Amino acid sequence: MRTSTRTPALVAVLLCAVTLVLGYLNKARCAGPLFDELGRTVRFESVKDADVCYSDIQQLWIGRDINLHRFPFLDGDITAAGHLVGGTVEYPVLSGVLMWLGAVPAHNDAEFLFWSVLLLAPFGLLTAWLLGRLAGWAALLWSVTPPLVLYAFLNWDLPVVATTVGAIAIVATRRWSLRTRGVIAAVLLGIGFCLKLYPGIFLLTLVAYILTRGDHTDRDTTDRDTTATRFDVKGAVAVAAAGAATVVAVNLPFALLGYTGWRASFEFQSNRAADSTSNSIWFWGLRPLLGGYEGTDVTPAYNGLVALLSPLLICGSFAVALVIGWRRYRREGTYPWIAIGGSMLCGFLLLHKVHSPQYTLWLLPLLVLVRIRWSLVAAYLVADVAIGIGVFLWFAATGGQRDMTTALLLTQAGVWGRAILLVVLFVVFARAPLRMRAPAPNPERPSPMTTTGRVR
Repeated sequence: MRTSTRTPALVAVLLCAVTLVLGYLNKARCAGPLFDELGRTVRFESVKDADVCYSDIQQLWIGRDINLHRFPFLDGDITAAGHLVGGTVEYPVLSGVLMWLGAVPAHNDAEFLFWSVLLLAPFGLLTAWLLGRLAGWAALLWSVTPPLVLYAFLNWDLPVVATTVGAIAIVATRRWSLRTRGVIAAVLLGIGFCLKLYPGIFLLTLVAYILTRGDHTDRDTTDRDTTATRFDVKGAVAVAAAGAATVVAVNLPFALLGYTGWRASFEFQSNRAADSTSNSIWFWGLRPLLGGYEGTDVTPAYNGLVALLSPLLICGSFAVALVIGWRRYRREGTYPWIAIGGSMLCGFLLLHKVHSPQYTLWLLPLLVLVRIRWSLVAAYLVADVAIGIGVFLWFAATGGQRDMTTALLLTQAGVWGRAILLVVLFVVFARAPLRMRAPAPNPERPSPMTTTGRVR
């Protein structure tokens, strides 16, 4: 990462700080005073959707024993009706720990929001810095666009984005050997997987990148284990093992000390329906075809079909993206692990049974790092704002607080506009080059040219 990227990185951080403040002020409109006996803002239910200031952080102050400052998972469970109890939360274990940390000094939902913001904001700033160092001024797409205002504190997603971008930054440097960088990045992605699951996508493509021995600047004659063959099988296994070992090491204490509560979070997500809160193409597209157009209820037949089709199609999209990546490697000589990871992420976002609004934060760094046309990026941001605002207005309209016509128009435009653009982005990512600045080769490493003048 070149010295010339320090200025855009610094500007990206400063502007990101301003945007994060705006994001907090937006969510704080829903928070106190006054509070009830549980520390819940009295007016929360009446304003969270109608005023578009809802956040899962404030919502989950009660219902998961967060207000009781109970450490997550250790004594939790899931009821026969599918409700989590006893401190179990519906997220991977490290997100649960972050939720607990944000609640430690809090006595009501407004304080929980405030302390959680202080906990999460540094990860947003770190992401801005890393993107600025990797892609220069394009990092402003992260720092000054609407998604950060709308979603930075909607849920606990900033840390997982930071670990994913951090892994990309580690691989992009030339301070260590490719294997070493791959292992460190895999550990970061494993940590990210324990926050939210999507970094596992990039662990798959990173393994392919290490297997094919990186790019031409990594292919020198100093690695005795890889110069004799075309593929670095040992390096790929080491990277995969590092990621898997990290996930096991983080989860094992929770599984041993509170297996029932730990398992309950997975069961909850497995049983979750693609209902009116899912924002997915399944609810808005498949449900009407099965006779569920009126109202917001879903049927067992619909749930069963989505449970079957969604994972099958996601796996299919992953396979297609990986094959395209392999063909690019055969043609260009480098496996495009970041771009193919972006394609796979688009497939996941499109086909998963739930598409929460804050998932846009997962995609945004990829739009910075991969050379996507700005017109396409702008179109996605417009569709995202439509769903990010429209879905809450629609929730309010179903409760009689808002006019249904405008809310439904915005929501449908957002859902289908975003879906179409995810299909386009799937294809574009698979073919696009990186916008990232090419790092200078490590001067301590010899040239990748052999004595015959051919690149190995």
